[in-house]
Amino acid sequence: MLTSAIGVLFDGVAYGSLLFLISVGLSVTMGLMNFVNLAHGAFAMAGGYVSVVVMNRLGLPFLASLPLAFIASAVLGFALERTLYCRLYKATHLDQVLFSIGLAFMAVAAASYVWGPSQQPVHLPEFLRGQVEVLGMDLGAYRLFLIGVVVAVTLAIGGLLERTRFGAQIRASVDNQKASAGLGINVSRVFSLTFALGSGLAGLGGGLGIDVLGLDPTFPIKYMVYFLLVVNVGGAGTIKGPLIAAMILGVFDVAGKYYVPETGAFVIYALMVALLMLFPTGLLGRRA
Repeated sequence: MLTSAIGVLFDGVAYGSLLFLISVGLSVTMGLMNFVNLAHGAFAMAGGYVSVVVMNRLGLPFLASLPLAFIASAVLGFALERTLYCRLYKATHLDQVLFSIGLAFMAVAAASYVWGPSQQPVHLPEFLRGQVEVLGMDLGAYRLFLIGVVVAVTLAIGGLLERTRFGAQIRASVDNQKASAGLGINVSRVFSLTFALGSGLAGLGGGLGIDVLGLDPTFPIKYMVYFLLVVNVGGAGTIKGPLIAAMILGVFDVAGKYYVPETGAFVIYALMVALLMLFPTGLLGRRA
């Protein structure tokens, strides 16, 4: 009984780590740039398909495909931000929602046309398959790898936003765009790079999540609610809030499906309602 509970907890943490990796970019764009981007899952899907293509058609190994997934999604995010998203920064949130949800449906249609409706396979390297014994318990090697990647990414993002010149420029541009421009900060470029960073992280999560979440053209719609839950429960514009929220939601989602599978996703939505009632401005007090 104890072993199964630890296994569920471990799988939940791994699942939550993946949700956080994809959602943290949405937290940045919603909290720092004040843009509601419901097409965020499309960038994760793009990273997943890039990973699949370079593995299946170019013969690159799985680990080599992940940086390419990040770069491709970041470049795509940068291009769309410069051509489309920048035109809606001062629009109402309803306009932003309608635009981004339309973009998500376009991404679904494009992926269906190019790759078809079926799930895409992923070929994990041998050392990421099977189980690894840790403290007398057998844990999934790939899920351990996921947790390790998320720890590294979290530390890197926190350092970037809190301890670098670019992070200071982001915070200054969000607080007061006119004053930042007067001080010589290229606000437009800062927003473009920030959006590209969030999109790249989503693409990295999409590549990493193929084996856990699956990859098909409905990905942006299927997991949109989960990404929004992480950001809204954790609080937009922070790193720690979405991280905590993703872990809570991941553990409860896995536990609910394991112990009470007949309830489906009811557990996760009930938990969301409870958390939003207890913490209406997010776990760390930041309004999403």
